[in-house]
Amino acid sequence: MPLYDLQAFLELSANLNYQLSAATVGRDNLVATILRKRKIPPNEKEILFEVLDYLDKAYGKKRRRLGPKAVLHPLRAAALLIDATEDFDLLDVLSVLLHDKFEDLTGRDYTPQEWAALEDQFQRLLKRIDPTDEWYLMERLDLLTRHDEKEQYYAYIGRLLDKAVSTPELLRVKLADRLDNTLDMRIDFHDPLEDVDFFAHIFQVLFVPSYSGYEPSVAHPPSADLDGSRRMYELFKTAVTLSLIRQKVPIDDDPVAMKLFDAICVASLKEAQRIIMHIFGYHFREVHLQREVVRDTMEYCISGGTSGVTPGGTPHRLDGLFLDRFDPKDSASRKRRLKELYMDKELMIQAALAFVVIFTNFRNDPTYYVHGVSEAGLTAV
Repeated sequence: MPLYDLQAFLELSANLNYQLSAATVGRDNLVATILRKRKIPPNEKEILFEVLDYLDKAYGKKRRRLGPKAVLHPLRAAALLIDATEDFDLLDVLSVLLHDKFEDLTGRDYTPQEWAALEDQFQRLLKRIDPTDEWYLMERLDLLTRHDEKEQYYAYIGRLLDKAVSTPELLRVKLADRLDNTLDMRIDFHDPLEDVDFFAHIFQVLFVPSYSGYEPSVAHPPSADLDGSRRMYELFKTAVTLSLIRQKVPIDDDPVAMKLFDAICVASLKEAQRIIMHIFGYHFREVHLQREVVRDTMEYCISGGTSGVTPGGTPHRLDGLFLDRFDPKDSASRKRRLKELYMDKELMIQAALAFVVIFTNFRNDPTYYVHGVSEAGLTAV
């Protein structure tokens, strides 16, 4: 199955969760699921057993945004990285399994006794691997960690990519992490785009006068903690990450990075399509109004509106989208602006269409990136 396939991702999540929920965690089954049944030396398998045991205890009852166990994230990211590679490398797998160790697993979430036991287990784990690999692993984990809450996302990614020029494994881990975060925005039983041809619907909206509109096959799903505007914020972070990669790290000679990069593009543009079809099916159903919004957005994109960061206060409603909606300097302001965006369904459609174009541009043009994105932040161009 393709790396970007949401249905396969949901099945992977379910399989891992089933094993984690068993009375006794099925270590062999967990490892087989993550490694896609690849065979590895017994000593390396034992190290993975130890890592999985550590992660299961360390993450404990921690949960992801939508409620599933937080430990699923590193396990899935490792499986996605394995899917993109031909050769198994223990150090790479350990790097992705533990990539959030210094950011998510800190002493403030445990009693002193619990934290001491976890740290002791982590140190024992390190002693089981080659000393050189241990040094490289700890260096990678440090580079993959945002130094503190004050370090902007742009600066963090820029710092990571500077090192990834000489250590491409870092980029692969970050791409696997980003791909999991892109896919981990829904807990549907099936992909909402299943049996839905997005571009066929857009064609009918634009050209077919008799088109009566998109009719979803199910009733409106219950409201989720991660609404459409917050999903688009994740797409914004992905666009920023890919733009920085295009500017700082040549990946044409790295087939693993190329495969993950393309999978993120497809997963992101499909998520933008899901947002649009949801709004067309449940909230903004008048086809003649849909046609006006699509045509207006098409003219904006063709004229270059998605080629760079645009300033706010200019004629088109999409101008200033990145700066005004997704990049306020504090989280409270960003949450308020995202809520305002969510309530404006017409702008939601236009923003999602813009993301479809942005990620399609990333796939079509190997030199494309959103101009105005740098490790210093966003600048209107």
